[in-house]
Amino acid sequence: MRYRALGHSGLKVSVIGIGSWLTFGNSVDRDTSRACILAAWEAGVNFIDTANVYAKGAAEETLAPIVRELNRDALVLATKVYFPMGDSVNERGLSRKHIHDQVHHSLRRLGVEYIDLYQCHRYSTSTPLEETCEMMNDLIRAGKVLYWGVSEWNADQIVAAVTLCRARGWAVPISNQPQYSALWRRIEARVLPVCDEYGLGNVVWSPLAMGILTGKYTDTAHPPAGTRAAGPYRDMMEEYLTQPVLDAVQRLQPLASQAGISMSQLALAWVLRQPAVTSAIVGATNPAHVKDNVGAAEVKLGDDLIAQIDRVLSPVAPNEPYLA
Repeated sequence: MRYRALGHSGLKVSVIGIGSWLTFGNSVDRDTSRACILAAWEAGVNFIDTANVYAKGAAEETLAPIVRELNRDALVLATKVYFPMGDSVNERGLSRKHIHDQVHHSLRRLGVEYIDLYQCHRYSTSTPLEETCEMMNDLIRAGKVLYWGVSEWNADQIVAAVTLCRARGWAVPISNQPQYSALWRRIEARVLPVCDEYGLGNVVWSPLAMGILTGKYTDTAHPPAGTRAAGPYRDMMEEYLTQPVLDAVQRLQPLASQAGISMSQLALAWVLRQPAVTSAIVGATNPAHVKDNVGAAEVKLGDDLIAQIDRVLSPVAPNEPYLA
């Protein structure tokens, strides 16, 4: 396993992280969740990412007994706040109240005394940025959170937050969690350069494009049984799940074989080639997949192979950059 410093902080995280969106507390049972986490831990993964909204708190609750089996001092545990957690007007967003309430709920569900990385799951247009940044600083000063970050914020929002925190002497965000893969490159134009300039590391989600880049899909009309495309999450894959995309991904199979790696390792190594990417967060549905994904940590792609991948995927990837 390799480790990288997260942004301009002293915190080091494994280049492969384990996520829990749509899996723990949801589609993956507790015994399998435990097996996946322990397999990752034994392989050197020290970064586990979740969110309060994942399965409405059940993801955090599922992680709690597993976390107790690990060395807490060696673990980097991340969760998030923003999305609605109830029906009232204050049970959402990034207000001081909602953050205050949700950090305590997350601490209770996770069964820990502090959160290593607390992330603003989206940007809030209904809360003053000063209120959110000051609250994050207060949580850090209180020892309930060690570092804070953002997720899916655009370049201008990131610059505004860092600039404000520096001016006020508050703790600055050290991370961003955007979607990024060889099929989703919209952050390359502005977000990645800004993160690099302002000291944020990127812990990217969906680096396998919801499984498309594993090569397991060949026909949009007949996805393999038990996969996301064959179930209730198919709508989330709409931009990827086209026949031109699937056909292009199949053309990567010979490239992976020639390199002596799996398709998943090829896709993850492509993401990790980016200096601005600190860690790639992968979903965990069984220990065998975890072990395969962790193998990408030691893979380094040559320039010629990267160019070949880009030539195959660029024509079919939805890569319009963020406008802001």
